[in-house]
Amino acid sequence: MSSQNATSSKENRYLVDLREGKPLSLSHQIQLVISLSIPAILAQVSSVVMQYIDASMVGTLGANASASIGLMSSSLWMIWGITSGGIAGFAVQVAHRIGARDEAGARSVVRHGLMTMVAVALCIALLCFALSGPWPVWLGGNPDIVPGARTYIRIYILFFPVSILRMLSGSMLQNSGNMKVPSTLNIIMCGLDVVFNYLLIFPSGTREIFGQKIWIPGAGLGVAGAALGTVLAEAVCACFMLYFLNRRFRLLHYDGPRGKDRYLDEVERALKIGVPLSIEQMITGGAYVMFTRIVAPLGTIPIAANSFSTTAESLCYMPGYGISMAATTLVGQSTGAGREDMTKRLGWLTVAMGVLIMTGMSVLMFFGAPWLIGFLTPDPAIRDLGVRVLRIEAFAEPLFAASIIVTGVFRGAGKTLIPSILNFLSMWLVRIPLAAFLATRFGLPGVWSAMCAELCVRGILFLMWMRKEYR
Repeated sequence: MSSQNATSSKENRYLVDLREGKPLSLSHQIQLVISLSIPAILAQVSSVVMQYIDASMVGTLGANASASIGLMSSSLWMIWGITSGGIAGFAVQVAHRIGARDEAGARSVVRHGLMTMVAVALCIALLCFALSGPWPVWLGGNPDIVPGARTYIRIYILFFPVSILRMLSGSMLQNSGNMKVPSTLNIIMCGLDVVFNYLLIFPSGTREIFGQKIWIPGAGLGVAGAALGTVLAEAVCACFMLYFLNRRFRLLHYDGPRGKDRYLDEVERALKIGVPLSIEQMITGGAYVMFTRIVAPLGTIPIAANSFSTTAESLCYMPGYGISMAATTLVGQSTGAGREDMTKRLGWLTVAMGVLIMTGMSVLMFFGAPWLIGFLTPDPAIRDLGVRVLRIEAFAEPLFAASIIVTGVFRGAGKTLIPSILNFLSMWLVRIPLAAFLATRFGLPGVWSAMCAELCVRGILFLMWMRKEYR
């Protein structure tokens, strides 16, 4: 892609300069990181807002409904994590091909990646649905919350291939340098989630909106309505994401069938990048499930508080994930263009900016914990416990930011093995044993203290590794 074909926006001009080997001053590098990060951060924050909306709506139904969703959350993260390797494996190739100015190759990756990941998602969905009956029982859920948890996971699993299409399409657009379209669509998805949830969770009735009493229809499905509302919003977003990817975005649009000569090479490369990441996510996802098993015996209030606090904490670290996406795009395109100098500079720049932003967010989380939890639940016992654990976790956020963004840097470079090893070591050798030890002595605050300690250890390990690789 030549600079003449690029749009006039600064971020695209700077990306073109990056791909064409032109020099970028520090101010231009900072502008490039910011221009890519802001839409990604907004998209990540919007996803947190969606979780807040789900949690606050379900929270009005009582502690059992909240615990039903909280019990299955870690399992959903594990399922999404398994496929995240394949998503990254194909999306990073898009960045590499565009960095090398191989647009035809980038379009080939898009086509084959979508086809392959839908097939994988269907297989995973069938397997998980078959296991969904006993699943909540395996996690230690009590009889009051098992039926709701089972319904929740089944609805999500049925729509899992649609979720994968949305995530893969958005990731490919982001890795091409187009952050605005997926970010805008994700924000729209949040708005749809509010509407669908409101109509599906609660029964029909008259409610006061802006001082006016209005009769609003509703299905009254409770926990099932929360799951349906979210997946329907995802389905709408996925349709638009695919439309922009394959029809409206010139750089990656579908341009007819090609030969199969590239397919095996693309799958091999996706496996090389994605398998270590999928293994990492399976390991960490398994650790999250074990973490849930440690929390489950503590009772309904701690399960609900753990779930709400996890949602509240995500508001703090989502900016880190947004910057991590920008880091993956920039490092991926720098790698494809053969610009080792810019790979190092942009890598360290994104890490520094992410740590700085999340340090500020941790301060806000510490002092704003009562408001964050209070918005999610009216239950005073859940609120008090949630505030305590959030304030513990606030101390881990700066180093957590380092691990998140260093992961994005090396994902863009196609190096995913070492993060898998470091995550395995920190999760299974620090978090799980320490959480199991402290849970019986200090309850949920002990469990979150273990998580805080582990995230600090993880951040230090990732920074040490990056210093070794990018001196």
